[in-house]
Amino acid sequence: MSAWEARADRLAALVEERGLDLLLVSNLVNVRYLTGFTGTNGAVLIGPARRAFLTDFRYVERAQRQITGYDVVRGRDDLLETVAGLVRDWDALKLGFEDTYLTVRAHAKLAEHLRDAAELVPAGGLVERLRAVKDDDEVAAIRRTAQLADEVYRWLMSDFGLAGHTEREVALAMELRAKELGADGLSFPPIVAAADNGALPHAEPRADGRIPRDTLVVIDFGALKDSYCSDCTRTFATGEVDSEAREVYELVRSAQAAALEAVHAGAELRAVDAVAREMIAAAGRVEEFGHGLGHGVGLEIHEAPRLAPTAEGDLEAGNVVTVEPGVYVPGRFGVRIEDLTVVGPDGVEVLTSLPKDLISL
Repeated sequence: MSAWEARADRLAALVEERGLDLLLVSNLVNVRYLTGFTGTNGAVLIGPARRAFLTDFRYVERAQRQITGYDVVRGRDDLLETVAGLVRDWDALKLGFEDTYLTVRAHAKLAEHLRDAAELVPAGGLVERLRAVKDDDEVAAIRRTAQLADEVYRWLMSDFGLAGHTEREVALAMELRAKELGADGLSFPPIVAAADNGALPHAEPRADGRIPRDTLVVIDFGALKDSYCSDCTRTFATGEVDSEAREVYELVRSAQAAALEAVHAGAELRAVDAVAREMIAAAGRVEEFGHGLGHGVGLEIHEAPRLAPTAEGDLEAGNVVTVEPGVYVPGRFGVRIEDLTVVGPDGVEVLTSLPKDLISL
């Protein structure tokens, strides 16, 4: 049985558990997770006894090559009309839909096509529940992507450097190097943020001005390969930095190390966040750490679960999460250190292999 078919079986069980006859999966990322389909128009209808993949003329042949375990159905230009036809043909009475993604207009159109043949039931989040726990194939893919991103960082540290380049030049050089190493692309636009720009957690690389000596530079970078993302942040120096910058760096490094120790299956999401947050608060800098400790990574760069003060639930074995505390001193500098991890039953595997000493480039 392929990984795709195993995922479909698990989803079919959840659909039955929810009392649905069928679930319409319309979000393309979720469709790719279930089928491996890489086109831009497709949907899945899945239930305890039935499963079909729908697409238009452009992708039928691709779908037949890529997809196993589903009936491949060539739909009309309006896939929702084809969905409604199958629901009626299969005598389904309760059709779940991804209410997080199906627009109001699409919902109205689907209801019109169904003509009261089936009840439309909001059922978003079922695929995301599965996606949050990675299987062995997914972990292996993410591990490879993380290793590729590490190689980009090592190239930056040994061959390219920081001082004298613009932030944008560094970001573009890292993207090019990732593609030279085999990446399909990047999982998000890189952050390269020196000095005061580093105080912005999601800073955009500046095209003007050169990165100066004797400052901190935050770099947040992730590769994309075989559909899976990676995510890693390191903060570098470009020479000598003042005592406050070094003090903040060591605070963040210590908080990150403590949080990594707290990551294991069964750990409460908000409790893991609290480990780092309380250390930063004890140093009087909690107001300078305004984002969550981490997030899930997989087919998307931000997915479940979240490590945050408001997060509910516990970590599970197979979760892939970032651990990334930061301190951002307005107008001066920022520090963030981030590793990508796989949650195990008794601890954590850190996929990032880069050093965390303060390195000067």
